[in-house]
Amino acid sequence: MRILQVNQYYYPRGGADKYFLDLAAALEAAGEEVAVFAMDHPKNLATPWNKYFVSYLSFNQGKLGDKLRTPGRVIYSLETKRKFTKLIKYFRPNIIHIHNIYHHLSPSLLDVAARFKIPVVMHLHDYKLICPNHALFTKGAYCEQCRGGRYGRCLKNRCIKGSLSGSALAAIEMYLHHDVLKIYEHRITRFIAPSRFMKETAVRFGQDGGKIDVIYNSFDPSTLTIHPENKKTNREDFFLYFGRLSEEKGLMTLIKAAKISGLKIKLAGEGPAKKELQALAEAQRAPVEFLGFKTGQELANLIREAQAVIIPSIWAENMPLSLLETLGAGQIAIVSRVGGLPEIITDERNGWLFEPGDEVGLVRRMEKAVRLTAAQRKKMSQLAKASVVLLTRDQHLKQISAVYRKVTGQSKK
Repeated sequence: MRILQVNQYYYPRGGADKYFLDLAAALEAAGEEVAVFAMDHPKNLATPWNKYFVSYLSFNQGKLGDKLRTPGRVIYSLETKRKFTKLIKYFRPNIIHIHNIYHHLSPSLLDVAARFKIPVVMHLHDYKLICPNHALFTKGAYCEQCRGGRYGRCLKNRCIKGSLSGSALAAIEMYLHHDVLKIYEHRITRFIAPSRFMKETAVRFGQDGGKIDVIYNSFDPSTLTIHPENKKTNREDFFLYFGRLSEEKGLMTLIKAAKISGLKIKLAGEGPAKKELQALAEAQRAPVEFLGFKTGQELANLIREAQAVIIPSIWAENMPLSLLETLGAGQIAIVSRVGGLPEIITDERNGWLFEPGDEVGLVRRMEKAVRLTAAQRKKMSQLAKASVVLLTRDQHLKQISAVYRKVTGQSKK
């Protein structure tokens, strides 16, 4: 099968981009023919397909040329349409799998797919299909104000980085793509949602549930393997968060919980909220240590040594890799009762749930983790690992391939 994978970035900028790269590699390893389409970028990985990529465009650097090109790229990119057509004519894919195409690519490529009668599968890595700012989160809280096509609420709330112009453009984009062109409704053959919550939310916003398959993300257990010479046997006296340091991750709740409990927190990651979080931790005199970005053996050690891993998100997390990696390592997770997280965590069984933003509730769960006996911890650890044992790369690839066969009508090899 010839499969065209499409995403705005061709380097591991975030979770969706990493997923896109890993899936393309897995399909090639399984013997499929794979091509990729993305935006040209200084950080892109090497690929022979980059001659088809659209030109680099930055929304953050403030260059006049980029500002003038932004509306056309966001709404309907003719450059994307032209270059995508060239790639389609050369590669002749049986199926197109799109990931995050918003803004840097635009859905103009979907009209190309329709012209050549190629089925399209769309992966719902975030909420952009139904929410102008992609997060169902504004002014520090979960938000569904745009439900029912009321995209003007985005402008009212200045949901795009507090920008009036940016929010106006996002609202126009949504009205045009969904109400006028109905381009996603007409051009997408099937959707893949990484959680039941994602599917249920999309349906609540008006999407056709019959076109949405739920396939949980997977993780690679080998990334958690610790070589014997690096392995530590003692559990340490800290709790761990690893990931992006940003407002929606609920890290202010975590810092307040550290202050109340006196229990040590280690934050492994970088992000736009780092300075604000450091200032809060200092003002509260909370026992919080900022480790910076960690990966590989060092991160694997941190996960295993912690009392538990905490995911205190206040936005509707979909199915974060950090949770799957935590459980795959046999570690206990304490997570917000939000988004897709409760689909994996059963309270008091393989971890604990608490209400998002409730630092007192979080403290209670942290204290429970500290009080676990060795036998209780062993049982909870076993249940944690068992809860993701089927979310392997191989199993995931089988599920994705089944969707491809369904929409193309091709039989299994």
